[in-house]
Amino acid sequence: MGPLANLLITLGVLAAAAVLFWPERGLFHRWREVSRVGERVRIEDALKHLHEADYHGYPATVDSAAGTLGIGRNEAAAVIADIEARGLATRDGVQLRLTAEGRTWALHVIRAHRLWERHLAEETGVRQEDWHAHAERREHQMTPEEADALAARMGHPRYDPHGDPIPTAEGELPPFHGRPLPELAPGKFGTIVHVEDEPREIYAQLVAEELHPGMRVEMVDSSPERVRFWAEGDEHILAPVVAANLSFVPLPDEDDGQGRFESLASLEPGEAGRVMRISGSCRGLQRRRLMDLGLVPGTDVRAEMKSNGGDPTAYRIRGTLVALRQDQAKQVHISRVLEEAR
Repeated sequence: MGPLANLLITLGVLAAAAVLFWPERGLFHRWREVSRVGERVRIEDALKHLHEADYHGYPATVDSAAGTLGIGRNEAAAVIADIEARGLATRDGVQLRLTAEGRTWALHVIRAHRLWERHLAEETGVRQEDWHAHAERREHQMTPEEADALAARMGHPRYDPHGDPIPTAEGELPPFHGRPLPELAPGKFGTIVHVEDEPREIYAQLVAEELHPGMRVEMVDSSPERVRFWAEGDEHILAPVVAANLSFVPLPDEDDGQGRFESLASLEPGEAGRVMRISGSCRGLQRRRLMDLGLVPGTDVRAEMKSNGGDPTAYRIRGTLVALRQDQAKQVHISRVLEEAR
């Protein structure tokens, strides 16, 4: 082998070494950075789990952490050991508890997640079922300063779109008072205060039913086979395991006489109604468009005609004829207005 060949081999080895070990750009450096990011994500997810367990009053253990993080028990034990070594958690027998420093870190991650979900709900067109996954990624990247700036831009919201309270920058978090919807007694009324967004499959069913925090519900029947209830003019029948992902607070008995909401879509041509409110599930650009059309509380609306296919329907709003699809009209809650009264 001649000198030129040896030189080429040497240059090839040096080039390969540069690709592998070049500072900040080499493959080894990138692999190490990815490993560090993955380690931090595991730690932060475990801290969130410990906080949620304490907040909702159930024990946090290595086994519960493994189930929440979706990893094996040995791997979860290693993550917990790392958290303990960092002074972020302590152990009481098998039960794990956050230290003050661990709670601060957990609350920052939770705050970032819920603020980002609120941002996605109010300011983007991201599908409702995808809010959680987007926020899961963003929560590990957002600094406290970025979270503060986002909160200020949105007017310091108190709740995320699922009804979860957003921790303040000082770490204040109100207690949770909701109960699973199947516990609401037949004939009683309540208000949905939380919609659980995991697992995704169950959440997708609740989204399809257009159920959201703030809805007033009346329980018809709750059994091990099904849960049947009215929510703002629509009847819903859910499996108990699905309904349990809805939390409610009871309404006082004196509020029971308010009656059920009707939607604008229930009006036939010639019938009129008065806008009570726009559904809480209608957000962002669609909500602003309906309000720009004049569909604000107190406005009288009259159904004038339907298209040949039955959808859309033309409504007279403040002297203007506006066509709305049925899914848009269902977002507007009304009380009927008699022709004589109008």
